[in-house]
Amino acid sequence: MATPDYPMTVGIEAVADRLREIKTDRPDMVIALTGSVASGKSTLARHLEQSLEPAFDVDTVATDGFLFPTDYLREQGLFQRKGFPETYDRAAMRAAIESVRTTATDFPGYSHITFDPDPALTRTIDDPDILILEGLGFEPRAAAEAAPHEPDLLIYLDAELAHIEGWFLERFLRFWHAAEHDPTSFYAQFRHMSEDELIAFAKSVWAAINLPNLENHILPLRAHADLVVKKDADHAVSISADRWARG
Repeated sequence: MATPDYPMTVGIEAVADRLREIKTDRPDMVIALTGSVASGKSTLARHLEQSLEPAFDVDTVATDGFLFPTDYLREQGLFQRKGFPETYDRAAMRAAIESVRTTATDFPGYSHITFDPDPALTRTIDDPDILILEGLGFEPRAAAEAAPHEPDLLIYLDAELAHIEGWFLERFLRFWHAAEHDPTSFYAQFRHMSEDELIAFAKSVWAAINLPNLENHILPLRAHADLVVKKDADHAVSISADRWARG
């Protein structure tokens, strides 16, 4: 299966323009960007960062660093639920969001190669105009106005289910191919499989873990999102819902 590089540039500027409008009256802004596993959150965040700079000082951080370590998840019987809400250190995430508003704050990093938080990837974020925090583990805001420990704006990246599953399989294969010469990779343990066997396995992972997480925990956040950004099969994006003006 091919793993083409989708630039996802079509429609980006319209989303960035809407964020510029929202930012007008805000000295700083923490944006939560969520959506299904493999929907393209990190790519969208990267393009938005590039579009919003140099007018604003923008930093992008993934929530993956707030995942509990794999060893801990195994001990707690949670490894097969990795990515579900209970596998994130939400208290640490809330503390970091509140802290970054007033002081330089460390945000933990995560390696998709070892499939674990990696202290070497920790980043110190210092007084950005906009912080885009992309990933999973978010909760709906408790009230219309964000508390200091909550993101100011929630963006949900939406796409057709069949497209997301296809992108997940592509990504799984990409990491599997990359692990051929990297025994430290989490995906090295699957190198004994043929490509057909791996695709079948990846489909089972999607059906048993990622799809239930999407349906039960991630998708419900779409109803609470301030902006819903829809991505099509060609990775072009557009704003499909804008609820920022709600009371």
